[in-house]
Amino acid sequence: MPAQQKKLIFCIAGVLSFGCALGTAAAIGTQLWVRGTILCTTGALLVNATGPELHKFIGEIQYGLFSGQRVRQCGLGGRPFQFSFFPDLLRIIPASIHVSVILFCTVLIVFALVGAGFFLFNAFGSPYETLHGPIGLYLWSFIACSCGCLIMILFSSEVKIHHLSEKIANFKEGTFTFKTHSEQFANSFWTILVCSLVHFLNALLIRFAGFEFPFSKSKDSGTITGAVDLMY
Repeated sequence: MPAQQKKLIFCIAGVLSFGCALGTAAAIGTQLWVRGTILCTTGALLVNATGPELHKFIGEIQYGLFSGQRVRQCGLGGRPFQFSFFPDLLRIIPASIHVSVILFCTVLIVFALVGAGFFLFNAFGSPYETLHGPIGLYLWSFIACSCGCLIMILFSSEVKIHHLSEKIANFKEGTFTFKTHSEQFANSFWTILVCSLVHFLNALLIRFAGFEFPFSKSKDSGTITGAVDLMY
């Protein structure tokens, strides 16, 4: 492939990686990871609410990795409540999983920025070390894509398997009991999915540029080409 086309491909991949880093950083700070509704089962059972009457007992909840808000409905109108995971909810949530999600988000941002830097370096400079060449580009893309997948798996398990929304809804509730009525992942969660797909696309762009993976040195070129096989 001509050098100009390779340069263009690396520029596109670098911009995509940088955009993913910014998108992930923005997603971490929002409360748009999960949205749902919560049913006040205690209040609904007290008045034997059915059909349209249930709407008076269905509140809302949304949260991210650090904070969120809920609106409890127990027949007397909405009561908004702001909460924070640190330190308020650490006793009731799977803290190890939650901290791991935040950690992998940080790693994703770091390696997305590293990948963007090396993509642009390979576009406008000349590789002089192995990690500046194709091997490094595959490596950064693979790590970033893996982190994105781990974030989605861990956070999904925290929400679905550990019933995170119900634990949050029943936080500091001594009299009323709440149950998840509906629940769906929101924009920030899907941003992580898009970033994972982008890093996978970057690996395909590297392959499209003409670099094989894995990189194997031919036997007959042993001492002649040496380290040149790791570059381009």
